[in-house]
Amino acid sequence: MATLKVRKLKSFPAEISVPGDKSISHRAAMFAGMATGTTIIDGFLPSEDCLCSVKAMEAMGATVEPLEETGGIGLTKLAITGHGPQLKAPSGPVDCGNSGTTIRLLSGILAGQNFTTEMFGDASLSKRPMKRVADPLRLMGAQVEGQGEKICAPLKVTGGSLQAITYTLPMASAQVKSAILLAGLFAPGKTTVIEPVATRNHTERIMSHFGIKWLREGNAISVYGGQSARATDIVVPGDISSAAFWMVAAAASPGQQITLKNVGLNPTRTGVINVLLRMGAHIHNSEETTAGEPRGNVTVKGGELNATVIGGAEIPNVIDELPILAVAAALARGTTRIQDAHELRVKETDRIAAVAENLRRMGVTVTEFDDGMEIQGGAKLHGATISTYHDHRIAMAFAIAGLFAEGETVIEGSECIGTSYPGFEHDLALFQKNETGESPIPVISRAPRKLK
Repeated sequence: MATLKVRKLKSFPAEISVPGDKSISHRAAMFAGMATGTTIIDGFLPSEDCLCSVKAMEAMGATVEPLEETGGIGLTKLAITGHGPQLKAPSGPVDCGNSGTTIRLLSGILAGQNFTTEMFGDASLSKRPMKRVADPLRLMGAQVEGQGEKICAPLKVTGGSLQAITYTLPMASAQVKSAILLAGLFAPGKTTVIEPVATRNHTERIMSHFGIKWLREGNAISVYGGQSARATDIVVPGDISSAAFWMVAAAASPGQQITLKNVGLNPTRTGVINVLLRMGAHIHNSEETTAGEPRGNVTVKGGELNATVIGGAEIPNVIDELPILAVAAALARGTTRIQDAHELRVKETDRIAAVAENLRRMGVTVTEFDDGMEIQGGAKLHGATISTYHDHRIAMAFAIAGLFAEGETVIEGSECIGTSYPGFEHDLALFQKNETGESPIPVISRAPRKLK
């Protein structure tokens, strides 16, 4: 088990470039694998999760060629030659690792294939509910089998002749929406997904990028079956969910400033910026208009943060950033309430319980609710031993908390960080340097995973 040790903030880098967007990297690999022709993905995130999606498409007929690696991170540019919309049956079960995005989106693709595929994952993924995906895919005509009432992995999907449906999501979930839309590409007629509130729209944007037409009317998103993806090169912007850790570190540090380079600024993902602005942060971004996804540099100047309420329709837009926003709340003046965030209970771990427990270990008063928590800010944080519960966002959020704590903070099980942010430990060390430019604490990094 890897351990990451963090001490109080010593210096501040002028700028950081975060790795590619996790959500977009998953989708780029999948659409490239279903396309006819070769797609070059530049800025791909070589995290364990995203490599699971690449290897899954490779197992079903796509050809993957590594093109370029970035030091300390790993493969960031690759060429994928797709097998076309009708994939080949894999030779064995598909390993989805810790990735809910891989198993859920892949379920939608597999629903339209003429073979049976089994998907499995690690212990954490095997506890996450897949019934939310199984129900609509079964309505469309696919056979989906899993374990227990929640239909957990291992998951077996048998594709077949699908029929178009109109489906109202019982929860706000971009993964479930995406699975249905992907299956809809294989169903004659018009498949429609109705969202309770808008969720991240990376699937819709990437469908357009690969030549697939879709329609939005209010909260209803529709796609017509029979369309095929057309290979086209794509550049993945930096992940705003990864940038969020450094945004909070800067926002809570009076007199400091950092610029985050080439960050994705999709409006369905910038909720973390809106929350921090509401808390009093000074943030400026320069957006570039590009094909596919908007991107730009984000500059954060430090100051005093104030408490706020995070809830309602903004929750789907900040669901991945809530652990680090909870740390921001602990560093702010006043009492912050996070509510309407039931989804945090069924992430890689129960993130409500994990955040509350670890904040308490560092001296913060937290009241936990079914759908969130109340955090009393302003207490002096003290170093503690942090349990990650094998959750990458818990590990990184409390590494940032450790920058503001007296004494040493020990992040146990920090290997899970590789799930989404290769190179995080390297970037964290930039905040830990002493006057001689040396990092005074050991930083544990693993070699990045490669395709071959």
